[in-house]
Amino acid sequence: MQARERSRSAGPSAGHGILAPMDSAAHPPSAALRNPVGAHVPVAARGLAGTGLAYARKVGAEAVQVFVANPRGWATPEGNPAQDEEFRTACAAAGIPAYVHAPYLINFGSDSGATRARSAESLRHSLLRAHRIGALGVVVHTGSAVGRAADGGSRYAAAMAQVREDVRPLLDELDVLGEDAPWLLLEPTAGQGSSLCSRMEDLAAYAAALDHHPKVGVCLDTCHAFAAGHDLAAPDGVGRTLDALVAAVGPGRLRLIHANDSMDVVGARKDRHANIGAGHIGADAFRTLLAHPATEGVPLIIETPDGRHDPDRVEGARHTADLDLLKRLRTEAGPVLRR
Repeated sequence: MQARERSRSAGPSAGHGILAPMDSAAHPPSAALRNPVGAHVPVAARGLAGTGLAYARKVGAEAVQVFVANPRGWATPEGNPAQDEEFRTACAAAGIPAYVHAPYLINFGSDSGATRARSAESLRHSLLRAHRIGALGVVVHTGSAVGRAADGGSRYAAAMAQVREDVRPLLDELDVLGEDAPWLLLEPTAGQGSSLCSRMEDLAAYAAALDHHPKVGVCLDTCHAFAAGHDLAAPDGVGRTLDALVAAVGPGRLRLIHANDSMDVVGARKDRHANIGAGHIGADAFRTLLAHPATEGVPLIIETPDGRHDPDRVEGARHTADLDLLKRLRTEAGPVLRR
């Protein structure tokens, strides 16, 4: 199947970037936008503010997502207090929504006690660091039921019991942080292996295991949903997917969208992101998503290829193009501003 044609500009971002002037009618603050669009930004070298915010400015991001620890390790660094405060202050001043993505190794469905303990420590660290830097939520993958049950069958039931046992206490700790505590955002996976939650309907059992805690929300990754069998490219695919999400967890729980196209066909159960409009989902689906009632006020974050391996690499060029396209689709979907 041919990837859908991608129509975009390779020039500078048409939208305002982080810390850009916010008093222009042409570039309203992120808080006024129906759907701020932004990117997962790098933070190596000069930290959250020095590297992360500089990259956000470069690509024209209206929202940001960051790692606060090695995404492929268990380390729980304290962070740089000065960078934390600069990042928090800058995002607050510009009205920029910020999010933290927890490390990929976290899996509360594992049959390893050591992995579960490390997962709890790692997620606790992400939640506390998110609170410190003023992030609105922490995205965590919903995990998988690793191993087999004693009878050789699935460990799904045992794994879901572990989710409750390990994550519920962390939510109690969130309560202590007060009203500005970050949301815990469950990100369904692409359906690989013994996934605990990949289809939208799977979210119902996951949320129930956590007692529908008021700070439990959802991060919808469009590539993951497509890989898991939700055909977002079909004429009514986006609507049916979002309706299924709301039916599973209730209104107001969708708090973030990872806007990623897919290199693979629907149902492939492969998590391979493509640039917006350059994959099998196509640009039209994102326009529809930006107009659906369930996405009102929900930021979009791209995690698309950044072109670092392109022969003529220009740092951030692909991300700038992705955000420009999403902003154009947002305008076409209308209205751009929140009601």
